Amino acid sequence: MKHRTVALPLSLLTLAALTGCGSLSMGGSQERDKVTVWLMQNSASKGFLAKFEKEYEAENGDVDLDIRIQEWTGIGEKVNEALASDDASAPDVIEIGNTQVAQYVDQGGVLDLSLESMRDLGMEDWLPGLAEPGSVDGSQFGIPWYAANRVVLYNKDLFAAAGIKNPPKDREEWIAQTEELNSGSQQGIYLAGQDWYTLAGFIWEEGGELAVDKDGTWTGTLESPQALAGMDFYARLQALGKGPKDADEQTPPQTDVFAKGKVAQIITVPGAAKLIEEANPELAGKIGYFPVPGKQAGRPGAVFTGGSDLVIPERTDQEWAAMNVVKALAGERWQKELATTMDYVPNKTTLASVVDGKPGVAAMAEGAVRGRATPNSPRWAAVEADNPIKRYMTDVLTGADPEETAREASRQITKLLDTHE
Repeated sequence: MKHRTVALPLSLLTLAALTGCGSLSMGGSQERDKVTVWLMQNSASKGFLAKFEKEYEAENGDVDLDIRIQEWTGIGEKVNEALASDDASAPDVIEIGNTQVAQYVDQGGVLDLSLESMRDLGMEDWLPGLAEPGSVDGSQFGIPWYAANRVVLYNKDLFAAAGIKNPPKDREEWIAQTEELNSGSQQGIYLAGQDWYTLAGFIWEEGGELAVDKDGTWTGTLESPQALAGMDFYARLQALGKGPKDADEQTPPQTDVFAKGKVAQIITVPGAAKLIEEANPELAGKIGYFPVPGKQAGRPGAVFTGGSDLVIPERTDQEWAAMNVVKALAGERWQKELATTMDYVPNKTTLASVVDGKPGVAAMAEGAVRGRATPNSPRWAAVEADNPIKRYMTDVLTGADPEETAREASRQITKLLDTHE
C-alpha cells in the first residue's frame, strides 16, 4: 500500500497488525508519553472530559493526556497549521467535523489509518454519515466519534386534536397527515424554502445526489430525475405551511415559530425542543419526535448526518499512544458515556439502544442508520459558502422551471468544485 501524502471531523492492536503495509509506528519511548488532544468547544461536557482523562490515565500509566478545547471560529486555519507543524506542542489527536475530513486530507498531513485491524474498531457497524466522509480515495483517515441528525419534532396536542394517534409510516402518509393538520391559522408544517440539508435527505431518499465524482472531477447533479423528484417532494411538503420561500430555517428561527403553538411540525435536531420550551414553557412535555419518514413503510428516510471524526496528524511522534486514545474515545464504553451525557447518536448502529430512554435521541438514532454526508469533495465548503442550492430551491418554489433551474445550479456547483479554479 502506498502511503498517502497529498496536497488540500477497539481492543488493543496486536503487534502483528502494526507490521507491513500502512502500519503505525510505535513512537514515543519508555517514559510517560504525552498525548495532546484537540477537542471542539461543547462537543463534550467538562464532566465527561474530566472523567475520561482521570480514568484513562489511571488505566494507562505511561500516558499523560493533555486535552485542549478549541473554538469553532477560525478552526480551519488552526488545524491546517497544526497538521503542518513540527512543534512539540502540536496536537496528536484532532476532532474535526465529519464533512471536513476531505479538505484536510487534500491539504496533507493527516495519517492514513487504513489498517487491516480497523475491524477491531467495529467499522462494519459505523454510522455511514460519519464513516463515509472519513474515507478518502479508499483510505480511512477519520474515525467516527459522534453524530446528530434531523428528526420531525411535533406538537402532541395538535396531532391529538386532528385525531392522529401514530406518526406516519411513510412519506405519503406523512403528506396526508400534514394536510389534515394544515387548517386555518394552524400550519401542518413549518418548512423554510431554503432548508437545503433537509432537501439533501429527500434527494438521497430518491436515489439522487447533490454532486458526483466522475474520474476525479466533481459534477453537480441536481437535474437528475431522482434529484428532481426529491425537490418535488420538498415543494409538496413546504406548501403545507407558511414557511418563507426565500429564507432558511434560521430566518426567522423555526423554533421561535413553533413555540407560538400554531405549528404542528418542524424538521430539526431534538435539542431544539429545549429552545422551544424556554420560549413557551406551556409546551413542556407536549413535544414528540419521529424519524423523517422514508418512501418505504417502516424505514426511516435518508437524512444529513452532522458530527465529528477523530484524526491523527502524520507528524506526530506518538502514533501508537494517539491511536489508543482514539480507540478509547471511539470504543463502546466511552461511546455509551458520551451519547447519554450529551444526547448524541453513538458512532455504531449496534449501540443505538443506549439512548432508548430518551425519545428525541432515540428517534435521531433510528434515522441515523440512513444518514449521509455532503459530497466528499475537498472543495465542498465553497459550495456551502456561495450555496447555489438555496437559490435553486427558492426559484423552484416561486414558479421557475425545475429542470432548467436545476441544470443552472448544477453548473454552478461544478464550477465551485473545480480544482483548477
